[in-house]
Amino acid sequence: MNWKVVLGILTCNILFMSASYTMLIPFLPMYLTRELGVDAASVSLWSGIVFSASFLVSAIMAPIWGRMADTKGKRLMAMRASFLLSISYFLGGIVQSPEQLTLMRLFQGFASGLWPMDLAIMTLYAPASRLGLCLGIMQGVLTAGGVVGPLLGGVLAELVGMRYSFFLASGALFLNFLIFTFVIKEPPAAQPQEKATQPGTVSLFHIPLIRNMLLCGTLVQMVILILQPILTTYIAHLAGNLPNLVFVAGLVFSLGGIAGAIGAPFWGSFGQRRGFFRAMCCGMAGAGITMILQGSWPNLYWFAFMQFVGGLFFCAIHPAINAVLAAHTPPSHKGRIFGLLFAAQQVGSMAGPILGGVIATWLGMPFVFGFAGILLLILSTAVHHAYIRRSS
Repeated sequence: MNWKVVLGILTCNILFMSASYTMLIPFLPMYLTRELGVDAASVSLWSGIVFSASFLVSAIMAPIWGRMADTKGKRLMAMRASFLLSISYFLGGIVQSPEQLTLMRLFQGFASGLWPMDLAIMTLYAPASRLGLCLGIMQGVLTAGGVVGPLLGGVLAELVGMRYSFFLASGALFLNFLIFTFVIKEPPAAQPQEKATQPGTVSLFHIPLIRNMLLCGTLVQMVILILQPILTTYIAHLAGNLPNLVFVAGLVFSLGGIAGAIGAPFWGSFGQRRGFFRAMCCGMAGAGITMILQGSWPNLYWFAFMQFVGGLFFCAIHPAINAVLAAHTPPSHKGRIFGLLFAAQQVGSMAGPILGGVIATWLGMPFVFGFAGILLLILSTAVHHAYIRRSS
């Protein structure tokens, strides 16, 4: 298949996947109270349990699915993930208790793995000279789905009820399953022009570059989600008695996603021209400085502006990590490496909210921004020293 056709199909696939997920996750507390009868005193606890239930299972299963993708076929694993995720969303629409919803999220963690398969398939189809652009576009669409999803979910919740949001998400993932079944073909086994580190029988973790990129993926994902427990509360604190507070908080929250959808293709092209390590360092440094500035001045308009600017830098990081891993991994290990990256990011997704909540509780919310920003600056410095300064 032509790589441009594959890119176009996968972008639609990613949009459906991302929008389906974000259409539901922000509204889980409301779903628990309105549909499942959870009282106000228990909703925070159940929200945390339901939200985090899938991360642990998916972190365990992602490397297994990745290894199977390399032996059984990446298209087959994408079909598996799409079909099982479709079932999980359908089950989410018919559950009757918070315990059943938790079981659904555990099953969803077992079913996950569609995003790493999209990455693996695209890196095998894309020519080396267009890899950065392709990964940047895919990251931008993933981010755009994160903006569209909550808006669509909110509208559906008001018009027809939240259960129908689950059924719509189920239909979108089943459409993805049909696309992988009847349209997408298994990617080529190898690309002669690819210069990849051949690990052979050596564990991927024994390769320093791959190990370091997986660590970067974990820490960056942790920073992205470290604000989850406090962001809406902090925006409400800054807004004060502003009318339409929920709408304002949602709008400010989405500014980073809007900026990411705009900036990701640019960073992909930048990495292709100037080097993906350089794009990674710029993204980390810019996002780190932005987060420090964001927490230093308690003003809503300044915070919103920095949220947008931060989104322009954050969107540079993951495509660069993906491109570096793709360029240093042979085709026979693509599924495995992106499965490992997904697992690493799931670990970061679990650690981030917990760490953010602890720092906010003991030191105050501004310190969360400072900690996250300093960590990103340290990462940027380490990557620059290890992979840019030494090679120059």
